[in-house]
Amino acid sequence: MSNYHVAVVGATGAVGQQMLKTLEERDFPIASLKLLSSKRSAGKVLTFKGKEYTVEEATPESFEGVQIALFSAGGSVSKALAPEAVKRGAIVVDNTSAFRMDPNVPLVVPEVNEEDLRTHNGIIANPNCSTIQMVVALEPIREKYGLKKVIVSTYQAVSGAGLEAIEEMKQQTKDILEGNEFTPEILPVGGDKKHYQIAFNAIPQIDLFQDNGYTFEELKMINETKKIMHMAELEVAATCVRLPIETGHSESVYIETEKGGATVAEIKDLLSLAPGVTLQDDPANQVYPLASECVGKNDVFVGRIRHDLDRDNGYHMWIVSDNLLKGAAWNSVQIAESLAKLELLS
Repeated sequence: MSNYHVAVVGATGAVGQQMLKTLEERDFPIASLKLLSSKRSAGKVLTFKGKEYTVEEATPESFEGVQIALFSAGGSVSKALAPEAVKRGAIVVDNTSAFRMDPNVPLVVPEVNEEDLRTHNGIIANPNCSTIQMVVALEPIREKYGLKKVIVSTYQAVSGAGLEAIEEMKQQTKDILEGNEFTPEILPVGGDKKHYQIAFNAIPQIDLFQDNGYTFEELKMINETKKIMHMAELEVAATCVRLPIETGHSESVYIETEKGGATVAEIKDLLSLAPGVTLQDDPANQVYPLASECVGKNDVFVGRIRHDLDRDNGYHMWIVSDNLLKGAAWNSVQIAESLAKLELLS
């Protein structure tokens, strides 16, 4: 690969920091690096490969000479600045929901639909973190046995709501243990009418409720899964829950395949060979994926695979992944690597 001129937008946030760490660990070939953020965070100094970089305020002019821009600074920033970056010759990998359902923007998980990158018009969308880990695990099954239905319940970490939500969880935990009173201010959604404690709790709301009773997070999983897999007819339902876990999303997933009769052993064999998947499934020895064990790892971990007791084509599984890595930063960097591999970076 050549060396590329790279910008990271939202460099001071939780995902932005993971993007930098991942670029460094992957030794992505960088000729120059710009770290960009809001005006409020500009001026901070971050270290990348032993060199200090001063974070600059992101403006349209920031993208002059940039070849690839990794965005993770919120949907409003992406809507305002991603087209400006493209005008200046950059390819944008956007980690927000701003462009995910735009029919002219590919929504990409490299293990599933890398070839969709060839259709980009300057912007590539990184899917929702919960969607990413699920489709990585389901794609090998879909390829061999087909897929008719997906029902998922998520158990999502607080880091998905940002650094302030993590601090709120920690402070609430301390307050409860010390017998102090507190007022929740962030979760489940900063901009919603009510806020609830996350410490020692489970909140069945991630993002805002829509008119049909589903939250926006649930609709993201439903619609993104269909788009990534190119299966508009696929039946998908989701219930998304926030738990007091710092990092690592877990999912209980039920699927129905088009072809029945596959044994659990055959499904396990398939997943054990799948790219980006680590199989952890030995119930006799209590081996299964844990959120606490996935942190800092790029793979999607799958276990508790079992046949449904009533349907020959029904299967249950447990899927776990680091939501800041495969769910965000690693998938974004992976897209950048794929763009380079496919010779789509000028």
